[in-house]
Amino acid sequence: MEGEAKLSIYRAARTIKRRENTLYNALRSIYDDSIFVGEIAQLWPELPLLANLRCGLWYSPKFHSGCYFKSTDGHTGNWSFNTSRLNLHVAHLAGQKGGCFIVDSTRKGKRFPDSMSKTIPIWTCVLNRAISNHRRKMQDHVKLMDEEPNTSAEHSPERDWDSSLHLPLWVSKTEKASIESRLEKWTEELELSGADIASLSSSLKKPLRPLWISQKTVIWLNEVPDHDSWDFTPIILISASSSASTGSIQHRATSEFSWNYIPGAGDDEESWARGLSPELFWNNAFDIMSSGPDVCNRKVADMVEKDRVYRAQRGQDAPQVIVKHQKSSLHSTISSSSVESLSCLDSVDVMNDIQFSEADSTVYWLGNTNTAVGSALAAANNTSVDCILNCDQSSISAGHLNAEAYLHLPMVNSKFDRFSLRSNLASVVDFAKLNLSKGKRLLVCCHSGEDISVCVCLAILTALFDEGGTFDDGKFFSETKIMKLDMRRRLVFLCKFAMKARPSRGNLKQVFSFLSEGG
Repeated sequence: MEGEAKLSIYRAARTIKRRENTLYNALRSIYDDSIFVGEIAQLWPELPLLANLRCGLWYSPKFHSGCYFKSTDGHTGNWSFNTSRLNLHVAHLAGQKGGCFIVDSTRKGKRFPDSMSKTIPIWTCVLNRAISNHRRKMQDHVKLMDEEPNTSAEHSPERDWDSSLHLPLWVSKTEKASIESRLEKWTEELELSGADIASLSSSLKKPLRPLWISQKTVIWLNEVPDHDSWDFTPIILISASSSASTGSIQHRATSEFSWNYIPGAGDDEESWARGLSPELFWNNAFDIMSSGPDVCNRKVADMVEKDRVYRAQRGQDAPQVIVKHQKSSLHSTISSSSVESLSCLDSVDVMNDIQFSEADSTVYWLGNTNTAVGSALAAANNTSVDCILNCDQSSISAGHLNAEAYLHLPMVNSKFDRFSLRSNLASVVDFAKLNLSKGKRLLVCCHSGEDISVCVCLAILTALFDEGGTFDDGKFFSETKIMKLDMRRRLVFLCKFAMKARPSRGNLKQVFSFLSEGG
């Protein structure tokens, strides 16, 4: 009986959670939080707004670009500075514009996610230390070249370059000390990774420093300082959501509807978004919000399907969205008539119904290697390349290429198959070698252009190019035992050009396995 009681309590708790975490509650919470983000962004309108992927992307209709700082790199006892996620474009952008905003959120009842509390502060500190070291070396070199010692060096601005670790007050002194003990090692790893520290040093006139703003932050609007007045380059971290005590529910209402507020609602979109993307949401936000909680699911399902049809009619990747319906009787599933109405959309002109999403079709050329990386959509629309290596599950239309110039090797993420990438890399290198040796321009694509295709390009750059990025037909690779540092340096080179690259750890492990065994 006791076991049954526990089970029934568990089921009741899950039912309550499903009831509170509805699609309308999530979207309405995001919409409300976005107003706060917009208000903060307007305090310093010259600074670009960046989304920390993927959660942050929901909290504004328009971002300058994105970045990728993982909370796991800031978890207590698991602090890390990851050279596969250097985000150097953020530092360059901040240097050019005088600073930037980064938007993120969290569900965990905290004011800030660990990505903001520790990951980004660690990142700014390590970059500052590397820049300081670089400038000191340059200054020492100049001293050696000068016949007379430079007596003004004691007052050099490099001596005032702030390389200390700046953490928010709620991080304990003990934790701060533990992080500080690792900074030298992380700085050395950055310097050995091949990152262009000289370019960073030129971009940044002042050291990077994080500032934290949440919905509980008090800002006197008549005393907002100009960002140029600070003696540092601000990385302003906006935690979009209002923090709440664990387990508490915030009920909110307007004159028309009521809903339950969800902090960090944009997190884990696969569990609630039902195929809706941030872009599609913001293109139709007013329509969705005004529909109310009772018809929101129906409205979104209709939009998602119409958007799918819109993309399919244009030859873009448009997989069918499958939604797992809740078992609770409180939420009715889609009726058969509704399913019929969706299936009929393929023959309907959907242009006038909604504002559609436009998938990214950018191709990133990797320096002078004649190799590019992009999404499957980018590859399908690109006619300026000589050959395509498609790693997506679906084939693409490449009618302008002959059979020898197109290779389709379907691969899946390491979460679904730990050897999918590894088993195809030999064929990848053979195809790339055949084409690159003839001076052809190769495009490698996958569904997103951010993970599998990036890892495939990493294997190609390591197996067929020397350390200087020159094609050598695999000579360097055959004469060298590839270590993790070698692969890390090439990944840094790749990410310098492919700024949206987000290679997963499991896929990188497969690439290293292939390379370390000599292919």
